[in-house]
Amino acid sequence: MRLIYNIVIALFLPVVMTRLVYRGFRNRSYLSRIGERFGRYSCESGPYDVWIHAVSVGEVNAAGPLARALTRRYPGLRILLTTMTPTGADQARIAMGARIDHLYLPYDYPFAVRRFLDHVSPRLAIMMETEIWPNFIAHCNKRGIPLVVANLRLSQRSYAKYARLLPFTRSVFRRIKCFAVQSARDRDRVARLLGNDDNLSVTGNIKFEINLPASLREVAQVVRREWGNERTIWVAGSTHEGEEEIAIDVFKSIREDHPTLLLVLVPRHPERFDAVCRLVQKNRLKLARRSTQSGPVDDDVAVFVGDTMGELPVFFAASDIAFVGGSLVETGGHNILEACALGKPVVFGPHMFNFLEISQMALEQGAGIQVQDEAELEDVVRNLVEDANLRYSCGQNGIHLVENNQGALKRTLDALAPFLTDFDKGRID
Repeated sequence: MRLIYNIVIALFLPVVMTRLVYRGFRNRSYLSRIGERFGRYSCESGPYDVWIHAVSVGEVNAAGPLARALTRRYPGLRILLTTMTPTGADQARIAMGARIDHLYLPYDYPFAVRRFLDHVSPRLAIMMETEIWPNFIAHCNKRGIPLVVANLRLSQRSYAKYARLLPFTRSVFRRIKCFAVQSARDRDRVARLLGNDDNLSVTGNIKFEINLPASLREVAQVVRREWGNERTIWVAGSTHEGEEEIAIDVFKSIREDHPTLLLVLVPRHPERFDAVCRLVQKNRLKLARRSTQSGPVDDDVAVFVGDTMGELPVFFAASDIAFVGGSLVETGGHNILEACALGKPVVFGPHMFNFLEISQMALEQGAGIQVQDEAELEDVVRNLVEDANLRYSCGQNGIHLVENNQGALKRTLDALAPFLTDFDKGRID
């Protein structure tokens, strides 16, 4: 079956190259370090003790606490973090700085996999969430590199896809040494694919392990003063194409009754920053951009575009109301927990299948509000603008939601412990 898989991905190589070049025209970062996409690296790196793969920003946010915990427990550890996207790489630099090395993970072609493993020579491999790459798994197994899938969330959609190719899926999954899954539901799905429940641990979701730096609130206070302490601030973060139009229409309607309302738009992908600014100008709204703004924002500025990387937590902290994008369009939503931890009422759309369990918990505990369409979004945001008590109670519920669900990091480290016995020299408990 893996031979068929390799033939299929080989046939798709021209498509992969075309898509990479296309994305490179939209975001030049995709064309930098392009050799890494195929296992070619310009400098010596390995060997590494631990290699962690996190495809993009969301997975990096889970990998960060784990990587930092490993370096605290084993101070001499050499850790490599790989991502697939430039935004993931940017987030890795922001979250971990120079303490942990970064490379792009190559595509799952056998020749690229061999080059990568030769180059980095990891002693332990950890893939975050649903990153299942057959050739990487097979070659790690062949080389005796234990591979763990951590913080695994296996949605019903993903489970159904894997189940259609059960013999192949089972042969791949059984090469994985340990699954640290987020919930009992994930455990049951993985167990059905494996045909047993060996090497399965329910650890919870590391994304609840949110450690907000003290400086974040200080920076947020400065930003809030620049926006205007007397204004109500609505941040729409991690938005995708189609969502900014909805947010602007809702904002214009509410602003008729609340003229000091400020909308802060933070697109998910940096290649869309300019397009979103043009959209704001097309709607005849006065615009300010984070990248060019210095000092206080004029009172007549209606929309502020956060066209920088890594500052969304600051913007959420400085806001009164948070909307998390990727949820009004069928992207599957983005992580709402950061806004919850900051004590902000969180609004999201109907498409939250990537964060189904978290969004359901937020709804059940009164930390979040789900809307189905533009009309409901307007009603909810208007209510939050007009009701400070509602904003406060939702925000407090969000703080409690995060605090009451922490502990996944320790349980994940416990699941990794059997694979770290050779690292005990210099260990700090």
